[in-house]
Amino acid sequence: MITGQGYGGGAVTAPRRGRRRPETKRGRQVRYTKVGTSGLTVSEVGLGCNNFGMRIDEPAAHKVVGAALDAGVTFFDTADMYGGGRSEEMLGRALGSRRDEAVVATKFGAPGKGPYDGGASRRHIMRACETSLKRLGTDHIDLYYLHFPDADTPIDETLAALDDLVRQGKVRYIANSNLPGWQLVDA
Repeated sequence: MITGQGYGGGAVTAPRRGRRRPETKRGRQVRYTKVGTSGLTVSEVGLGCNNFGMRIDEPAAHKVVGAALDAGVTFFDTADMYGGGRSEEMLGRALGSRRDEAVVATKFGAPGKGPYDGGASRRHIMRACETSLKRLGTDHIDLYYLHFPDADTPIDETLAALDDLVRQGKVRYIANSNLPGWQLVDA
């Protein structure tokens, strides 16, 4: 669920819903769609990178990402907690010079051991974003998700921090993956 949107300029140039990219080397076609009411367009099929750095090693990750891009897949999903951060690192290296062909989504907010090691506080979000940008080897995150609810942090604090990241150009769009809609409406 998209909860807000960032600046409108960007590298995503995939066709609108229902249109297809020209045939790929293997003759396959991928359809594209807008995410909610945002200006973000992604392939209807995405690549989840949760096993990168755990079950999938670096050479295999490079092959998988390359094949996905060649087939027209533009949406790649990871999280700072997958493989202890190795998933983001491997995805960033696998995309390499083809980064502008991809919509990279990553998540933050897994509970941590210390008071500032996780969750959705401003302090953690700012630090987590910088760490993810470094791991991914990019200057922006296309879609930044709150991974888990944080009962200890007011949602307004979380949304204000995310808004600041959008205004700074570090994040293009924000979302959540496990937060009930009513919590966002109340904010």
